[in-house]
Amino acid sequence: MMALPPPDPKFILRGAHAEVNSLQFACGNLEQGPPILFSGQGRDLQMCTWDLAEGRNMVADSLFTESLGFCKASLLALTPGRWLLALAGGETSEVKVLELPSKKLVCALTPGGEPRLGMPMCLRLWQPPSGTSPLLLVGYEDGSVAVWTIAGKKMLSRVTCHQDPVMCLHFDPERAQGVSGSSEKTLCVWRFDDQQCLKVCKTLTLTNPGIADAALRQDRKILATAGWDHRLRIFGWKTLKPLAVLDYHTATVHCVAFSDHSIAKDRLMAAGSKDQRISLWALYSEP
Repeated sequence: MMALPPPDPKFILRGAHAEVNSLQFACGNLEQGPPILFSGQGRDLQMCTWDLAEGRNMVADSLFTESLGFCKASLLALTPGRWLLALAGGETSEVKVLELPSKKLVCALTPGGEPRLGMPMCLRLWQPPSGTSPLLLVGYEDGSVAVWTIAGKKMLSRVTCHQDPVMCLHFDPERAQGVSGSSEKTLCVWRFDDQQCLKVCKTLTLTNPGIADAALRQDRKILATAGWDHRLRIFGWKTLKPLAVLDYHTATVHCVAFSDHSIAKDRLMAAGSKDQRISLWALYSEP
């Protein structure tokens, strides 16, 4: 039996008027209607929180960031109305963790000694299933990925995954396994071993260099990557088997995100590009 051809986008959003650098779905339950998709374009050193209640659309608060790099922040919900925010600091290699909405500094994490890791390029806060203190994964300019403990303010483990800066990473807490990409052709999969050390367990060589973003679907079956070659690549998460190459955009795809529930049996994936468009896809939906 011949394989089915890659699908076309389900919808195209063209109103961005600028490069789309970040995407995030906000999903309620089915009774609350379809998911809301947020997109980001600005690089003005400001992080804003928005008041969207009762049809409002206004900035409720803002935070000045010190870093001039391209590192995206990471947000982790602790309790209702309380979050941790990790973002690149003003010093080389520094990451700051703040508590919101108070903006209180929880910790500033800076590697000591050699080798020099360079700037943080990508971040992901996560809560271990054991319920212990939140941990932070950092992809650095030197091509390594490190895990930090927020409570202990120290690096637990570090592994070199790439020769070039780590452009993106994603993590599956249930399998204690993550994936990272860089400007190279290599997609790297790593995990925590029995001693809680990071170890590279698999690498996959792609056709073209440059992975700008990676996202894992909430059912942990599908991994998507956003490429400098204008394409989205879809893999099975368990085996990293290539499933599809989606070719719609006419410039670098900067970001990719999944909705966290299905609408009319479709799980949605969104991709944002330098071409100022957002594509929406329905991939391998459950019957």
